[in-house]
Amino acid sequence: MTDTPSLLLYRPAWCIEKRRTALRAWGDCVGTVSLGVIIMRLSGKVALVTGAASGIGHAIAKRYLEADGRVVIADLDAAKAAQAAKELGDKKSAVGIRMDVSNEAEVNAGVDQAAAAFGTIDILVSNAGIQIVHPIEEFPFADWKKLLAIHLDGAFLTTKACVKYMYKQNWGALIYMGSVHSHEASPLKSAYVAAKHGILGLARTMAKEGAKHNVRANVICPGFVMTPLVQKQIPEQAKELGITEERVIKEVMLGDTVDKEFTMVEDIAEVALTLAAFKTNALTGESIIVSHGWHMN
Repeated sequence: MTDTPSLLLYRPAWCIEKRRTALRAWGDCVGTVSLGVIIMRLSGKVALVTGAASGIGHAIAKRYLEADGRVVIADLDAAKAAQAAKELGDKKSAVGIRMDVSNEAEVNAGVDQAAAAFGTIDILVSNAGIQIVHPIEEFPFADWKKLLAIHLDGAFLTTKACVKYMYKQNWGALIYMGSVHSHEASPLKSAYVAAKHGILGLARTMAKEGAKHNVRANVICPGFVMTPLVQKQIPEQAKELGITEERVIKEVMLGDTVDKEFTMVEDIAEVALTLAAFKTNALTGESIIVSHGWHMN
């Protein structure tokens, strides 16, 4: 793929060379099949995925390995991280490490360990998260700080640790796990909504800061995905709202979707692969909503 002469007339030299650098990197990330269908490939790219021992993170790690990527599965539970790596890949393609994303020293050590294992870090998927629900007047400050530390501090710390490798190689992809609640709000979720809105701001800032290093940033914004985190919320919200668990699912979680269906972890994994392997920086700074029509931009 090359720039046509007509397009070159409208691009300064630095812009042309930067685009060519991005396309050369992309060349390692895709393959084509008949009928013009493009198959996204990672071809050895190294991804650090936090919170990847289960749920969405696990599905993303699995999909990246299927696309010939190499994956570092980071999780608070070291044993589960190691087990997930063993199940999903081999020692040449997947490793599991313990990481408390709210602890700066542990994040820095974990990222360096990951880079030592595979030579660099090409892709960060900042996915680790928890959910705590309370009405604001009953929300313990300690719980507020805990949730923001994992979601927002964790995104900041892992970004800071990973970009030193990405900047050095002049290529990288920062992928943050946001939520429909990066754009919407719901009762009982003041901390979660605040954190997810904050992640949008971080990603947009990194899209601008990272541009000169050919590092892009995006946010994936799922609706309700049937994971252990969401399963835990169902009885909690039923208790807080004084309704049945069935009503929580039908009215609270899926009430605004177009088809009353949960988003699947595989849906999120496909979007994560697309963003990791996308051929240019055209989408940088954007959030991708995956919610069965719950929220539409």
